[in-house]
Amino acid sequence: MKSIIFSQTGKPTDILKLTEIALPEPGPNEVRIKVIASPINPSDIMFVQNLYGIRPQLPSGAGFEGVGVVDALGEGVQMKTGMRVSFTSVGTWSEYAIAHQRSLIPVPDAMPDEMAAQLFVNPFTAYAMVQDSGVPEGGWLMVTAAGSAFGKLVIQLCAMRGIKTIGTVRRNDLNDDLKTLGLTEVINTETESLPARVKQITEGKGVTCVLDAVGGHTATEAVSCLARGGTMLIYGLMSLQDPSLNVGLLIFRELTIKGFWLTDWMRRVDSHIRQDVAQNVITLLASGEIQLPVEASYPLEQIAEAVEHAERNGRWGKILVKP
Repeated sequence: MKSIIFSQTGKPTDILKLTEIALPEPGPNEVRIKVIASPINPSDIMFVQNLYGIRPQLPSGAGFEGVGVVDALGEGVQMKTGMRVSFTSVGTWSEYAIAHQRSLIPVPDAMPDEMAAQLFVNPFTAYAMVQDSGVPEGGWLMVTAAGSAFGKLVIQLCAMRGIKTIGTVRRNDLNDDLKTLGLTEVINTETESLPARVKQITEGKGVTCVLDAVGGHTATEAVSCLARGGTMLIYGLMSLQDPSLNVGLLIFRELTIKGFWLTDWMRRVDSHIRQDVAQNVITLLASGEIQLPVEASYPLEQIAEAVEHAERNGRWGKILVKP
């Protein structure tokens, strides 16, 4: 079968190779899935560069989630082949992938493949982080990199809950579209002072929570935008630069800064909460209340072009790999 493999870590467009490998067989409690589509997420790019929480065991496949059809069952798996599922694994940019049965989410008929391919990483993270943010109806939440797939999900979820949102961008070409999704206020960090604008927007109070994936200067300024007792949840580092922290602000405003990783969150919460999040996410997506736009799809043979497109500024939708 054909699969995207890398034998060393580094720049994805340089090291990802289309490789012919043996068809894998599922082990106990595993299934083999014929992959239909898989997204290119920032976590996938970080993994290939050895900058993610999970380290690659070289040579390694790439891609963490996707949608496909179960075509073989390992020992102890009580399900039927032919079922369409969303799943997580390592190596989903491939014609076939092996996944543990616990990672499978049956996909409703009403949900198209392009949406099901993105069902887990961004929607679950966005839903869980908005839950953990503690922002009440009518309160203010800031999301950096608002034009990202994750940012757009947060905007839509907050709009449904009556939470007011401030989104940061570096370009203005998506502002109208973000406002249509429900973003309350947009701040261009290249041309505006983030702390000054947030102070103006919130009448000096600041925001209850910041969801940050940028780091660096943007995160440093975002900390000063927090209201007394506010929280920053950090889930990424797109700038590859650590923020600088003003200890005085942390002490005298009683601020909290902590990391968020969906993998650990899923382990930490009980099964009822996980099931509740899964059901709510699936319902919102299947009903069309929440949108997951796709900008382009590429075959495995064009993985370099696909990754280059995924890292391009100004994208509106997700980039998918379709074996």
